[in-house]
Amino acid sequence: MDPITAFAAVQSAVKMIKQASAAANDVASLGPMIGKYFDAKHEATKAVRESKKSGGSNMGKAIELELALKSQKDFEDQLKGLFFSSNNMDIWNNIMQRVAEMDAADRLEADREKTRIRNAKRRQQELNETVIDAAETMLREMWGVRCDTYDAGCACCQKWAAL
Repeated sequence: MDPITAFAAVQSAVKMIKQASAAANDVASLGPMIGKYFDAKHEATKAVRESKKSGGSNMGKAIELELALKSQKDFEDQLKGLFFSSNNMDIWNNIMQRVAEMDAADRLEADREKTRIRNAKRRQQELNETVIDAAETMLREMWGVRCDTYDAGCACCQKWAAL
């Protein structure tokens, strides 16, 4: 998804929450819409990161990102105010605690995945080396010790060259 589309989804979620909050009796009824906002925000941030990989101006990407983040921060401050003004500070604090726990779990899982990939690459490298060593040993047994002189008159080199 391109960043413009992703940020449009964020703005759409903000607009929907603002309209619903004007008519809602309590913040609990806004839960699904708030969840959609944060999902859209996550996708928008990921889209900006991915778009940077495709090249382009660092200044352009930085401006785009910072303005979008400022807009999102302003909205999140309003959202926090909505919880506080409706006397639901404890819910907001619980949400922030859960976010911190989930972020920590995500980081741990990402670290585990990196370790798993690194270990798989190491095991594959070890397997490749073992297969090569076994093949060399088998060929030495069949053809004798390779002399590595690459002399056209050498019987050993002629046998290896035939392979």
